[in-house]
Amino acid sequence: MPPLRAALVAVGLVVAIATPVQASAAPAISVENGRTQPVFSYADAIRESVLVESTVDSDSDGVLDRVRVDIIRPKESGPGLKVASIIDESPYYDNSGRGNEAERKVYDANGNIVKFPLWYDNYFVPRGYAFLAVDMIGTTKSTGCPDVGGKADILGGKAVIDWLNGRATATKLDGVTPAVADWSTGKAGMIGKSYDGTLANGVAATGVEGLETIVPISAISSWYKYQRMNGVIYNFNYQSYLGNVVDTDPDAKCAAVRAYADANDGDDTGNYNAYWAERDYIAGTLADVSKVKASVFVVHTVNDLNVKPDNFSVWWDALAKNGVPRKIWVGQTQHVDPFDFEGQRDRWVDTLHAWFDYWLVGVANDVMKQPRADVQTGRTDWITLRDWPEPAAQNHLFRPAADGTLGLVQAQNGETATFTDVRQSENTMVANITTPAAGRVAFTTSELSKDIRMSGTPEISLQVKLDKPTSNLTALLVDFGTDTRINWRSNQGIRNLTTQSCYGESTAADDGCYFDVETNMTTAPLEIVARGWIDVQNRDSISASNPLTVGSYGEVKWLTLPQDYTFKAGHRIGLVLAGTDSTYSGEPATGAKVTVDLQRSRVRIPLVLAPGETITEADVRARRAAPWVAPAEPEWPAPEYRFW
Repeated sequence: MPPLRAALVAVGLVVAIATPVQASAAPAISVENGRTQPVFSYADAIRESVLVESTVDSDSDGVLDRVRVDIIRPKESGPGLKVASIIDESPYYDNSGRGNEAERKVYDANGNIVKFPLWYDNYFVPRGYAFLAVDMIGTTKSTGCPDVGGKADILGGKAVIDWLNGRATATKLDGVTPAVADWSTGKAGMIGKSYDGTLANGVAATGVEGLETIVPISAISSWYKYQRMNGVIYNFNYQSYLGNVVDTDPDAKCAAVRAYADANDGDDTGNYNAYWAERDYIAGTLADVSKVKASVFVVHTVNDLNVKPDNFSVWWDALAKNGVPRKIWVGQTQHVDPFDFEGQRDRWVDTLHAWFDYWLVGVANDVMKQPRADVQTGRTDWITLRDWPEPAAQNHLFRPAADGTLGLVQAQNGETATFTDVRQSENTMVANITTPAAGRVAFTTSELSKDIRMSGTPEISLQVKLDKPTSNLTALLVDFGTDTRINWRSNQGIRNLTTQSCYGESTAADDGCYFDVETNMTTAPLEIVARGWIDVQNRDSISASNPLTVGSYGEVKWLTLPQDYTFKAGHRIGLVLAGTDSTYSGEPATGAKVTVDLQRSRVRIPLVLAPGETITEADVRARRAAPWVAPAEPEWPAPEYRFW
């Protein structure tokens, strides 16, 4: 018997070419056309709950924390038919809820689970999977305290994987009767958006055996990156704040854990330290990308200004360097699940189905032969690439000049630009840029002669001189040109319609139907394409402060957030340099006078050109026949943030 066929038979899988079973035989996993088929009853599925013992005591009560796991699995699953598990571990099941419709778990009068949020259970249980909705330690019905990305968060999820493989113990809800996962193949996949996907990243980076794949959606890979960029702090005391949001127990229970976060998060400097290293899944002390054994299906959007997209781009690059099998979808809305990408719901469900079938059940389908990257380029327009960023992208150096132009030729020796580090919104930074302003300097190309697509992460390199030891710096790449664009600032970029679509089977208590969505669009005179921030004293290291010698020039080089964006012919590319960004940072301004040596400054932009095509000075810096008046940016509100 061929090895794959033998493996499939071992887990009770019946493929389409197999001899048909007798009508009286119990259902077995069935596969047709590379997909598992819905042959099990959702209504009759087993719904049960267990308490898995972890290895941590996060609330210091002398008892190891116990992780509540609510399970739904086919009635036929057991020692005779073992099934794989799909897991969504979350801190939000009893507060913010899950998904676009903020669904929560629902229990009957006896405390038994009757409704699982989202559609994963409705769709996958009939196809022969178990679905596990796991309460993160310190949340909902698990014990302990959330430590916001740290040891308790991650080892709680790891304990569940260990239990599925017989390496950890659990009890029924009475806390006494042993619970054994004799129905489990030991293979598990973790999926989830935001904090849920973050937990998947962290657990995978422990290298736990049995976690075969993860699907992190809009997920954090480094909590430092979530709350910092190069020493610039987005929010002060955020870790303790979020821990309190997801913990519905009395405040006093976990007050010590929150106090520890406030004392150790380094808000006084913005530096990376041991606290953040524990919460770094790329190169941390608890978890590390080099340990990842699971395949990874990343989904993120380039306009996610909640979990900013450097959380996926740096993670994605690290996965590649470590040879991790991977796939990616890159969207253009904000903090949105791919289930709610307009026009992509059916394709997303089918792709995810194929992914889980391949990695958890061993189905021979083509999901790993498809192009690795799917990238949204418009409202409902997508392209496929062999990787992301676009492998054909080439770096081009754009140079600012004292006359306010941005081109390919260096400025003359002695050309400088000066501004003061004041606290202001990004709206103010980019408005009316042809009018001088004390708090920013701006440079633009002329009207582009052709469409130019950017794919990847721009890099800013400045030679600066300060009259104080440090300054916050903001760099913005801007597309100046009126156009109709995705309005990701409004409700994450989507709105619900009155119609619904259904996936999987339903019961009166738990249906698989959800509102359809469409993308919010707007016509605007400009779009901020890429953003990047740095505290000058962190120019050499995010772990140590090194003030710049007052009055002396020094190099300050940093990456912006990544993007995939097309600057259209007739538009202008703008570079705006300023001080403290009040839209995304809670920091005060230093008031420093910043002088930029333009000859030794530039921005590197990764551009996608046709074979043999080049960008010339004539394309981007033709002298203006008449003065150009920059548009005022619409007074957009600060983007809305939903942590879930």
